[in-house]
Amino acid sequence: CVPANQERFAHGKLVTVQFHPSAQVVMTAGHDRSVSLFQVDGIRNPKIQSIYLESFPIYKARFSMDGEQVIATGTHHSMFFVYDMMAGSIIPIPKVRGVEEKFLRNFELSPDGSFMLLIGTSGYLHLLSMKTKELISTMKVNGRCTASAFTPDSSKIYSYSKEGEVFIWDVRSRKCLHKFEDEGSLEGKCIAVSKNNQYVACGSSSGVVNLYTTDVCLKENRPKPVKAIMNLVTSATCVTFNPTTEILAVASRDTDEAVKLV
Repeated sequence: CVPANQERFAHGKLVTVQFHPSAQVVMTAGHDRSVSLFQVDGIRNPKIQSIYLESFPIYKARFSMDGEQVIATGTHHSMFFVYDMMAGSIIPIPKVRGVEEKFLRNFELSPDGSFMLLIGTSGYLHLLSMKTKELISTMKVNGRCTASAFTPDSSKIYSYSKEGEVFIWDVRSRKCLHKFEDEGSLEGKCIAVSKNNQYVACGSSSGVVNLYTTDVCLKENRPKPVKAIMNLVTSATCVTFNPTTEILAVASRDTDEAVKLV
């Protein structure tokens, strides 16, 4: 295949590559302050459009679940942008009332399209309404939260702390249902829940990725992993399951070619 973004290579580091939820479109975004959309045909991959966000190097960008919006956060900003693809307009969200954060970088979108979870500093997690982008509630983990993931039915959130603990929240009541220690974790880096809600994968700074069954995570304080994946030698910075929960991809951005499929 030719490069997906061959009609417009980025002038800086790419931080996001994501397929559209329903159309044959791929988005790229990165430090050159731009978000680009390409039609994926495998032959030419023509560029649909690029939008430029002035003095806003992008930290993360994601399609909304209905595929009508792109949400983008910056590397050093407390605001974020919403790009409405239907209207073709760029909407700045300057400040979310009730969220006192210097920087807003990492976030997750719930699979049902209702919520946006902003991962703040000092362990704060801010749950926003996807519709209004207003604050619904704030939760807090002990220590610092490094990664979070919604369950496929959007009813729970798994939050992974820098200290290697995983907190499980009920989205409705915003109460902490349970917490457990990720075995042998020195520093939590990334977390994923499989699409069939059977497994949870936790990746840490040592490069080890622990795979747990969700029922054990909800009951035990020190669950035993079904498998510890030791293939990465640098920090595990990305874990993700394929849609049928048959393959787990683990990757590290600290070294080239550090992608393993399990």
